[in-house]
Amino acid sequence: MIKDNQKYFNRLHVVMDALIIAASYMLAWYLKFASPFSDIDASVGVLSMRTYFEMLYVIVPGYLILYYNFNLYTPKRATVHKYEILNIFQANVVGLILLMAGWYLVSQIHFSRAMMAYFFVINIFLTNLGRSLIRVLLQYFREKGYNLKYILLVGYSRAAEEYINRINANPQWGYVVRGILDDSVPRGTLYKGVKVVGSIGNLLYILPENKLDEIAITLPLKDYDNLERIVDICEKSGVHTKFIPDYNSMFPSRPYTEDLMGLPVINIRYVPLTNTLNWVAKRVVDVVVALAGLAVSSPVMLAAAVAVGCTSRGPIIFKQERIGLHNKPFQMYKFRTMKVQKPSAEEQGWTTRDDPRVTKVGKFLRRTSIDELPQLFNILKGDMSVVGPRPERPQFVDKFREEIPRYMVKHQVRPGLTGWAQINGYRGDTSIKRRIEYDIFYIENWTMSFDIKIMFLTIFKGFINKNAY
Repeated sequence: MIKDNQKYFNRLHVVMDALIIAASYMLAWYLKFASPFSDIDASVGVLSMRTYFEMLYVIVPGYLILYYNFNLYTPKRATVHKYEILNIFQANVVGLILLMAGWYLVSQIHFSRAMMAYFFVINIFLTNLGRSLIRVLLQYFREKGYNLKYILLVGYSRAAEEYINRINANPQWGYVVRGILDDSVPRGTLYKGVKVVGSIGNLLYILPENKLDEIAITLPLKDYDNLERIVDICEKSGVHTKFIPDYNSMFPSRPYTEDLMGLPVINIRYVPLTNTLNWVAKRVVDVVVALAGLAVSSPVMLAAAVAVGCTSRGPIIFKQERIGLHNKPFQMYKFRTMKVQKPSAEEQGWTTRDDPRVTKVGKFLRRTSIDELPQLFNILKGDMSVVGPRPERPQFVDKFREEIPRYMVKHQVRPGLTGWAQINGYRGDTSIKRRIEYDIFYIENWTMSFDIKIMFLTIFKGFINKNAY
């Protein structure tokens, strides 16, 4: 069995990164001061070539430390490439900011900002290129049978099956599953080419042979009482051991782990907007967009108000109780689109196609979503956000919380004027179950760019909707 050579590849990464950083810096200097395209003569520059190149004693080790802190020297087997690209970009942004701040503190104003811009772009490009070449090299060696990791799974469970699925789907990781040990599944049981090779007690005979690189404990929930004993056996063997918890049945979505002063805490659901910085950033955008929306749409809102007031009796603005963030009720504003009704009639259900309660003007306002514009004031008040799950009336919340799994998750964020479900057509009298799936996807995958995407798509897909009666 060939042992893993990860430490050698880590050293290769460090050496390669150091060379690329230095080469990128020197190339940036050449482009700025010595290339045929340069408009500056390096011999008469404010700073000498030697002064510029002496900065490499700071830049090279400084950037390597940044790369380390941005997790660029962690094992690459299961690292998602797009995250590595993002980390390289972020490390270079921080590096450039620190360099500029350092020059400012020492009153050094003569370093070329244009040269550092060249360095920033070239270094990001070459670093990504170099790491892509290493990935290709690793994949080639693994396909030839080198640099592989041999793993034994302890426990047959859904976690074991999911682990095997991912390994089979990603052969470039270089993992080979030798088999599964389990006390309740018969020997010889096969899953995706991996066999149950014996009972858990066989660990005592398998581990001394020293033919494994890793053991993955994938016990089903019912066998967790044996976990401590199994971990103790594995640790005594000296074989690297990892634990893959079988919690899919309990946690219907992707959990995440946080460190609470050394205590690992598994959160059932990852909600980015519970982060204070994310929450503040979203709130600032909400206020800015709401103010801009009111300024732009005020003529339309004035015309809608006049049309509602002149064509039917009753208030122009309709207020209705909805359930918002943390299950708290609030009054949501809309232009009135129906004839004035008794409260009991309002609670009969959603509006349906050709609903007799809807006025002629109201039908147009609904189809164009103009009736929703007063909710810009809800956004300014903090009841709502520009983007988020649509809020429901209390009676529907009480109904759906019992009928639809995970329905109440939507109340972990502010409700929105528009949302991911709405621009995908789930609005009005459509599937609540599918709507919730889209809402939860939005809640768990929120980013500012995702919000901007939804706002942009709302302009083309969200205002006029065939399901808005």
